[in-house]
Amino acid sequence: MAEIVGAYFTSHVPAIGGAIARGDQQAPYWKPFFDGFPPVRAWLERMKPDVVVSFSNDHGLNFFLDTMPTFAVGAAEEYHNADEGWGLPVYKTMRGHAALSWHVIEGLVADEFDVTTCQRMLVDHALSIPFELAWPDAAQWPVRLVPIGINTVQHPLPSAKRCLALGRSVHRAIHSWPGGERVVVIGTGGLSHQLDGPRAGFMNKDYDRFCMDNLSADPEALTRDSIHEIVRLAGTQGVEVLNWIAARGALGPSARELHRNYHIPISNTAAATMVLEPA
Repeated sequence: MAEIVGAYFTSHVPAIGGAIARGDQQAPYWKPFFDGFPPVRAWLERMKPDVVVSFSNDHGLNFFLDTMPTFAVGAAEEYHNADEGWGLPVYKTMRGHAALSWHVIEGLVADEFDVTTCQRMLVDHALSIPFELAWPDAAQWPVRLVPIGINTVQHPLPSAKRCLALGRSVHRAIHSWPGGERVVVIGTGGLSHQLDGPRAGFMNKDYDRFCMDNLSADPEALTRDSIHEIVRLAGTQGVEVLNWIAARGALGPSARELHRNYHIPISNTAAATMVLEPA
């Protein structure tokens, strides 16, 4: 049986990748954010995961507004990064775990989730940046990947409750996998931010702290707001918290917080990092 050893949550704003490329990790503007990652890296070194099961949202590399699945699962042997137009370097290819992906897909369909299966999938900054933050000196990524995409772009969006249920279905699938892999769950995105419209630049520290305070002990607290209320509280792009909620579901029924870091503002995005373990 595969073992879920913990979960890692972080923001993925492209400006973080720009700071990495420029070597600005110790610049005053960026240092409070990057200072949150040595504990994450030390934890990953102790856990030595074999596989990452990730929850993130696509930014146009795979899906656009005319074709936007609610939930998509990658089932490929490898995942390439591509130029998104942000001026970021093209990052290393990620090795997939196609057999585990198919097992997760079968479990989700059995639980009546209608998922899009992607035997070819590109990865964008939503995964490349969290990987660079976690393993900055790796010649190649030390883990294989099962990527799960959630629509946080084109309304109607899935509810927070539905995303938590999705994660819990993934948890059951991982635990029924007969292999002995050590699995880390990753949730990326957010927290509060809005990039366009009259509220461009909007951030909400109180809502972000509410999410972080409840993520481990009471994830249902994050599901009580409708999508429209989450948009009001977190901003139009702050709905990326759905990725965190799904990842928390995949971690398991109980969890304890090991580490958190919070920095505001970063490129109009409230940036947060957390590590949770099964309790």
